[in-house]
Amino acid sequence: MSKKTAVIMFNLGGPDNLDAVKPFLFNLFYDPAIITLPNPFRWLIAKSISAKRAPIAREIYKKIGNKSPIVEETEKQRLALETTLNKSSSNDYKCFFFMRYWHPLARDVVNEVKSYEPDEIILLPLYPQYSVTTTGTGLIEWNKWAKKNNLNAPYRVIKDYPDHDFFVETIASMIKEKTKNINNISEYRLLLSAHGLPKKTIDSGDLYQKHVEMTCAALMKKFDHENIDHVICYQSRVGPMEWIGPSTDAEIERAAFDGKNIIMVPVAFVSEHSETLVELDIEYKELAKKLAIKDYIRIDTVSDRQCFIDGLSELVLQNRILDD
Repeated sequence: MSKKTAVIMFNLGGPDNLDAVKPFLFNLFYDPAIITLPNPFRWLIAKSISAKRAPIAREIYKKIGNKSPIVEETEKQRLALETTLNKSSSNDYKCFFFMRYWHPLARDVVNEVKSYEPDEIILLPLYPQYSVTTTGTGLIEWNKWAKKNNLNAPYRVIKDYPDHDFFVETIASMIKEKTKNINNISEYRLLLSAHGLPKKTIDSGDLYQKHVEMTCAALMKKFDHENIDHVICYQSRVGPMEWIGPSTDAEIERAAFDGKNIIMVPVAFVSEHSETLVELDIEYKELAKKLAIKDYIRIDTVSDRQCFIDGLSELVLQNRILDD
């Protein structure tokens, strides 16, 4: 009799309409992994920030169809992974996903998983680099609702995969495809852009920045013989706190000063959403144009490309608890 494995993929999420923007932001900032103050201070700050940022965020989402595309993007990844897993084994695999701050939420997906009656569960973050603010808080949320709903199947967590070859090779192949007709690559600088974090989060021992650097080091090994100009940078800063750097917009300005064209590479996002479709494709591209940068190339996220999905499948198979 074949065994049943539930694979639980998870990501940050995003509003599915303009009315959802404010409650999505509240959920984000009310998370103790994001705002570390105790209640009622955290609740008050989350209410204040979400109210102030909602009008700005709504304008951002209006540029990409009045919502985040992350659920549709993740559904493509879910379906591709489930198909790949079931082709590779006689056992039964069913993939699910939840979002940390908007629907589908862990509290709802837990019930779907329980109805499936899995023999084992594999938790798979769609964050290649670990942070307590992403993978960490997602696992806490899942475990809370699994416990409340008596979902007791044995489980294993895939914590991170920042420099795994399937991930960096997928990015490298997309860079090579997009730049194959460039005659002089020395005229370009790769901006390896990741979502930023407050410096105090990193100073407290969070692994995220180290993992981003691991990703970028592994990626550039794919181009060793070409010695491509590159820099790691961080985007999406929010609030007055000091964030890790250098910032992506500052590096665009430096590239202009150095007379370089830009190849923008998202190295910490695995699907398209507002940070790529608005920040990278619109705002930073407009900044580059304003600074008279002649060419601005943006590399896509890995999304559901088969090399990436095959790698996720291998990770799941390697982390199974039960034997075939």
